Amino acid sequence: MIKINLIPYHEKEKKENLIRQIVIAAGSFILFILCLIAVQIYLSSQVKNLETNLADAKQTLKVLDAKVGDLDKFKRQKAELELKLGVIGILEENRLVPVKFFDELAMLVPSKSIWLTKIAQEGGSLTIEGVGRDNIAAADFMKTVENFPPIQSVDLVSSKKVEIAETTLQQFIFSCKMKKGF
Repeated sequence: MIKINLIPYHEKEKKENLIRQIVIAAGSFILFILCLIAVQIYLSSQVKNLETNLADAKQTLKVLDAKVGDLDKFKRQKAELELKLGVIGILEENRLVPVKFFDELAMLVPSKSIWLTKIAQEGGSLTIEGVGRDNIAAADFMKTVENFPPIQSVDLVSSKKVEIAETTLQQFIFSCKMKKGF
């Protein structure tokens, strides 16, 4: 005999499959939402950490800017002091230059025939006034001064005879142009 099963077992399986698929889809959706929430929480914490690091970096930058400002101030002060020390050094080196110049000039004066009465320096020119035994002594002294290294040229401004203590002497005035740097 032929048996016929009239129970709709395929429909029951279809309903169970449908319910299982709905449960799997709902579970997957819930799992997906939970993953999104976890990622959101992780990213939020990372953003907060980065914002905290940024705030710390800005604070550190402010402190470092203040220190750099102080460093720049100290560098400017150091440069000013070095400039002042350089000027002092130059002045110290050049302090004895006029003394040496006039000492060397005094050594050029023949002690028995020329007597200087006035030496004046203004800018790059030097004026020498004095008296000599005669014109020859004054001319020789003029040539000697002209050969003196700091002197560029010597011009005779005036020469005249004067009587001092009943002795006739030759009074002279030289105008000397000095070389640059002296």
